[in-house]
Amino acid sequence: MSEDRHTDFYEKRKKGKFRLVEPPDMSFLVADTHCHFEMFEDPAWNFVRCAVHNVKFIACVIDSTDDGVLGMAKVEAAYEEAKNLLPAGTNLPQLKYIVGTHPHHAKKWDDAQEKNLREMLKNPKVSCVGEIGLDYHYDFSPKKDQIDVFKQQLKIADELGFPVSLHLREAHDDALKIFEELGFCKHGTLLHCFNLGPEDLKPWVEAGCYIAIGGPVTFKKFDWLREAVKLIPQDKLLTETDAPFMTPEPMRGMTCWPDHVIFVADMLCKTLGQESNREEFYARMYQNALDLLDR
Repeated sequence: MSEDRHTDFYEKRKKGKFRLVEPPDMSFLVADTHCHFEMFEDPAWNFVRCAVHNVKFIACVIDSTDDGVLGMAKVEAAYEEAKNLLPAGTNLPQLKYIVGTHPHHAKKWDDAQEKNLREMLKNPKVSCVGEIGLDYHYDFSPKKDQIDVFKQQLKIADELGFPVSLHLREAHDDALKIFEELGFCKHGTLLHCFNLGPEDLKPWVEAGCYIAIGGPVTFKKFDWLREAVKLIPQDKLLTETDAPFMTPEPMRGMTCWPDHVIFVADMLCKTLGQESNREEFYARMYQNALDLLDR
């Protein structure tokens, strides 16, 4: 078994073997609010997989530095190609973009980079500034640069009327200090890839942020994250993958694809005890994505 043009799910087993996985019942619309289509080998087929599995809203994250414009062009070309690959009776997901300078690239920021970002934000499919923030785990850019560029992009988002999508790693406290100084984004703040415990979550919930949950909520030893999820108001809860990273169970060990978000959605439904209320629960999460990112 290889990652070729099929629409089934296969779990990678030992000795190069694969097992067909029965996906959760997903007769409801699902959104992936954070993924990286330009990184896929065959992004057109990934769009088809999303269509088949009812993932009907996609927010693709594009970094505004380096080859961001080319990355967006690749995704657009794949989207057009996918129209010719769709099975009868299916429609492509709605596609939006999140565009910004990642904290890894903060050291590259200058007037030209700011101009490039502002130009990219003029694209009508762009609905959010991101992923922006602070990453103290890798420190690929100096902390001072990360903080300065984060602040500048927050101001640009407010100026131009965009929400923001945050990338924070080992830096949540510093980010909160910045928001205390500048205020939270007027048009919405999305805390991407939250994978900490309940106490770390509280200030973000109190600030009215949207919280996006991805693959880690399915990991067997992440009970503390599932406890934190219970604190998120249902009108602020979002589903995501961060594909091709953070693959959820039972697909862990393989490349993460945006349609894997259905496993995340299923786990959230179970964690929050919504199995008997699935239709309303999924509709709420899907509408949350539209409320924030369908602009």
